[in-house]
Amino acid sequence: TVLAVEDKIEYGAYVGLDVHKDTIAIAVAESGRGEPLYEGEIANNPYKVFKLVERLYKRYGGQVLLWCYEAGPCGYVLYHQLMELGEECHVVAPSKTPRKPGDRIKTDRRDALILARQLRSGDLTAVWVPDSDQEAMRDLTRTRDDFKAQEHKARQQLNAFVLRHGYHWPSGKKRWTQTHYNWLESLKFEHEWLQIVLQEYIHCYSPH
Repeated sequence: TVLAVEDKIEYGAYVGLDVHKDTIAIAVAESGRGEPLYEGEIANNPYKVFKLVERLYKRYGGQVLLWCYEAGPCGYVLYHQLMELGEECHVVAPSKTPRKPGDRIKTDRRDALILARQLRSGDLTAVWVPDSDQEAMRDLTRTRDDFKAQEHKARQQLNAFVLRHGYHWPSGKKRWTQTHYNWLESLKFEHEWLQIVLQEYIHCYSPH
């Protein structure tokens, strides 16, 4: 979705945020063609965000403001907070943010100014923002996928470990059944450290 003011809403100002784990850099582009102004940094916490919204609300006489920040590791917490405070906010795709050659040198200040300017001109591309239920389901799905991938990798490592030490499960017989795990538990190594390695694998991935 390309961000543009198609509905002709006249925003009081356009706020670009460069968001990090601990800090948020802020720039504001007012309606018209003037250069955006850098507002400095605040701590990235709900109270400081609330005070920023309050300050800009008073400055622009209660007019609707449009905010944006780039999608990244901090997720959508800030988006939801701004929306709950009655603000309009977009999360934008970093890979589709137009940059001039001189803009390649990234600083928090520069990034906030670029976002404010391009938000005003309608040159940014929004990403889909899930609601809280959708985000929770997505995290659950991602976590399950991660665990499955880890389990698959560990099973490969266990297979390689026992094969490397002269043990192999007969071809054609199904792996990862209770019979297979019983066989793994029956394996004996001369070196006690190798026995510990085997037991660690079995402890992590045994079905019981």
